[in-house]
Amino acid sequence: MDENRGGGGTESGLGSDWAELTRECLTNILSRLSLEDRWTGPMLVCRSWLQTSKDPSLNSVFDLETRFDSAPAELNRWWTPEFERRIDAMLRSVVDWSDGSLTEIRVRHCSDVSLSFAAERCPNLQVLSIKSCPNVTDESIAKIASGCPKLRELDVSYCYEVSHESLALVGKNCLDLKILKRNLMNWLDPSQHTGIVPQEFLNACPQDGDSEAAAIGKLMPHLLHLELRFSKLSAKGLALISEGCLNLEYLDLFGCVNVTSRDIANASSSLKNLKDIKKPNFYIPRSVFHTERYGHWRLYDERFQTDVFRI
Repeated sequence: MDENRGGGGTESGLGSDWAELTRECLTNILSRLSLEDRWTGPMLVCRSWLQTSKDPSLNSVFDLETRFDSAPAELNRWWTPEFERRIDAMLRSVVDWSDGSLTEIRVRHCSDVSLSFAAERCPNLQVLSIKSCPNVTDESIAKIASGCPKLRELDVSYCYEVSHESLALVGKNCLDLKILKRNLMNWLDPSQHTGIVPQEFLNACPQDGDSEAAAIGKLMPHLLHLELRFSKLSAKGLALISEGCLNLEYLDLFGCVNVTSRDIANASSSLKNLKDIKKPNFYIPRSVFHTERYGHWRLYDERFQTDVFRI
């Protein structure tokens, strides 16, 4: 019994020691935890631990991508206004705590509200990944373009309210941009998104693939990595990219059914540094094509030039 009481006293003393850690020591410990672990653990312990968690050195990176990748069962909840408000609140908090030191944001389902806040206070931002944000528009991306000139990586995949005008502004202002990801959802077979992604969002899929390609080719000459999955660009748009982005090392065109193997071969011939290219490799439903444009034999010819049909 005495030993148990003694043990309890030791535990109490240990708890007191943890509470009295110097800020430097506690910061060092917290830096070894993931963002999610800090938010669900140390920040709830006591006021001093909460204050330490707000140290700018612990908030130079805001990365929730691992969390999104590991919890697909929660997909339905992510598309709700309530979830978006929570993400906005988290992002605004980290931006505020970073005191201008934030260099990397990887999140989904934020809105113009928090992204505009970040654009105004994060001049050192280098990485911005905001996939699947239905309420991020040209308004906040324009602020990112002007307020974050050091941007070197941008992922605006599945952000359907972001247009070619935003891509042009980013290209003009962010001269160090090396990575651009502008993937669209699978509009050829939207059934995989039905019941999860709101129908109005699926219907808003951008149609101006060539306008986006023109902005990329004209204003992003230093790109090394470009992803355009399920883009609706044509051979013309692809040619503009190959003419303007001569340093490309990686090009992803998966699902880009409006370009053929011949188009890709012609465009990639000028990309001397290209190491990896992902071709459409996707079954093309006959209903996707307009026979009045292609004609029966043109349709037959182009369909059988895709790798999936190659014998």
